[in-house]
Amino acid sequence: MTKGYSRFISGCFCAFLGGLLLWHAVLPDKERSETENRLLTQMPSFSWEALADGSFTKGVEDYFADQFPMRDQWTGLKARLEQAMGKSEFHGVYLCGDTLIAKVEPPENELDQKNLSYIARLASASEIPVYLGLIPSAAEIWRDLLPRGAESWDQKAFLNGAAEQAGSAVLADLLTPLTAHSAEPIFYRTDHHWTSLGAFYGANALLEALGKEPLEPADFQPERASEEFFGTLYSTSGVHWLEPDVMEFWVPGDGLDVTSWRDGNPESTGLYDRSFLDKKDKYSAFLGGNQPLCVIRNPDAEGAGKLLLIRDSYADSIAPFLAQRFEEVHLIDLRYYRYSPARYASENEIDGIIVLYSIPNLITDRNLVFLAQ
Repeated sequence: MTKGYSRFISGCFCAFLGGLLLWHAVLPDKERSETENRLLTQMPSFSWEALADGSFTKGVEDYFADQFPMRDQWTGLKARLEQAMGKSEFHGVYLCGDTLIAKVEPPENELDQKNLSYIARLASASEIPVYLGLIPSAAEIWRDLLPRGAESWDQKAFLNGAAEQAGSAVLADLLTPLTAHSAEPIFYRTDHHWTSLGAFYGANALLEALGKEPLEPADFQPERASEEFFGTLYSTSGVHWLEPDVMEFWVPGDGLDVTSWRDGNPESTGLYDRSFLDKKDKYSAFLGGNQPLCVIRNPDAEGAGKLLLIRDSYADSIAPFLAQRFEEVHLIDLRYYRYSPARYASENEIDGIIVLYSIPNLITDRNLVFLAQ
């Protein structure tokens, strides 16, 4: 290689870097990435203290990484190149054909056992029956789809010991019905949540544990709410070439009264917030997404009892089904709700309490300690 050619290559590379820097300087900063569904780092404020402790330079690095021109395209290209080299795991997400499945890491610091002990304390302190609904994720139900040799924590083994650890709480079996219907689209291909079909099977499993009449598929006429749903796994993996998911609403939005508490005050809402269908976070269309407290009332089920769900986001799509068999369904999210669930249940004449969590959430959530209040 001649010196002239080396200089030419070096000059082209420097021009490329300079062009990117100029492009970055000209483009306005973005506040969030719709593809990744998160806020992007902004330029940090300078101070000598921040420079001395390294936080300023770290902030600048994060800023340039997040505001890099065509970041989404470069991220997708990187994933494509890694796939061509035989890689099947992308940021903790496995690419399984046309489906993305999140890897489940083992719990840290025995948090799974601690959380089960909090549920056991709730059950022992409450005169109201307490049930435990643990939802196995796609990594367990669709384990056969995982790449050969792919690692994912054994959720089935965890379920086998959960009943004993949860004390007097009754463990509802969601593993069996989901496994029985594993050939059906019960989880989204690009998101970690179950679909409305999966939530339907989950609802019937809970209703069976509660001694309620199961729901029939023929009673529902699914509505295609969106054909352009790209979920959390699409965002985090960088695998941006898959086809979008279809999102369905099964339960009609009319006939049920829904009240949400987002800022401490009750607000009449609905089963679905369709404004989210025009956003990246389409799953939040179910009940309007995260909120401390939500109550669904069914005037046609008067006298059928009141149910309290202590829940994660999986409950947003199952609650409309459960509301078909109860006069009231109350949903509490411990990430935002700090009042004692046991006292809430007593004061609102609740007939049954279900702690409903996906297993990956239960073994990582640090808010279940509030069950022991």
